[in-house]
Amino acid sequence: MDASRSAVSVFDASANEYQQIFMDQNRYRVALDLFCSTIQKKQANILELACGPGNITRYLLDKRPDFHLLATDLAPNMVDLARANNPEARCELMDCRSIGLLTEKYDGVVCGFGLPYLSKAEAMQLIEDAATRLSTGGVIYLSTMEDHYENSGLRYSSSPDRPPLFTYFHEAEYLVKALEQNHFEILHLRRQAYQTADKSSSIDLLIVAKFKNAP
Repeated sequence: MDASRSAVSVFDASANEYQQIFMDQNRYRVALDLFCSTIQKKQANILELACGPGNITRYLLDKRPDFHLLATDLAPNMVDLARANNPEARCELMDCRSIGLLTEKYDGVVCGFGLPYLSKAEAMQLIEDAATRLSTGGVIYLSTMEDHYENSGLRYSSSPDRPPLFTYFHEAEYLVKALEQNHFEILHLRRQAYQTADKSSSIDLLIVAKFKNAP
């Protein structure tokens, strides 16, 4: 099942609703602020994957207006909203699984809640590809929903009009292992509970890591 592709039509149709619910990123400020402060280079090049309506994009640019930020998403309506919310950023249509096709080097890579729509193998590949695109000392920010991978499956939203999405849960253990195998140093790992409007809950996993390059 291509969960990423099947999610596009759902997110495209509900882009405005998603923007209303998730534009405020203060609940993730500790990890996002660390990402911003660890990148000391001025005018740093930042690549954002699965940017949605530009919610994280907006937070980053408010903290670091000097960032040269390329925000990408696979849903056209999300990209349109990201452009409107972040006129100073470049916002383009791109599958986060295509990062390996890029040729430019970046000082930071951000993927906020894109992993729930990537299989374990695809998540491992994204980490490997991010390492090839980061300059030495570059920083990666990842956020996802944590649970046992075998619990992945169809997940219903609180909106009765929105169809269920196949959602992949990921585990910190194998994400950290993949990061370390690709020469990242873990700077921050945080778990925090998230409760939806319908009172269902999940665990958000936030990771910030620094690329050390191969020894």
